[in-house]
Amino acid sequence: MANNIKLIVYPVSDIEKAKKFYTTFLGTEPYADSPYYVGYKVGDLEIGLDPHSKIGPISYTDVADVKASLKEMTDAGAEVVQDVKQVAPGLVIAQVKDTQGNVLGLRGKA
Repeated sequence: MANNIKLIVYPVSDIEKAKKFYTTFLGTEPYADSPYYVGYKVGDLEIGLDPHSKIGPISYTDVADVKASLKEMTDAGAEVVQDVKQVAPGLVIAQVKDTQGNVLGLRGKA
């Protein structure tokens, strides 16, 4: 079974300006709204805004085991950008750089 992209996170420098734009662009209010992350649900996809990131956009795929998936990715030639990190209760992420320099994310349950 293929891993579907479920989340795309955009780096933003001004969270309030970005939130105004994306609320208009996506036609919906954010479901998560904090100084650290703003998230929108659009069908089966989540669009996130991250004021602390300098890279992106980053596409995340949901996986059953983030640690195991991270190892599979590094075995396939990826470089770890961010090791497994808990970002919310019960939610962990990791980021890798593919063989062409693009950053991609893995997301799963803690």
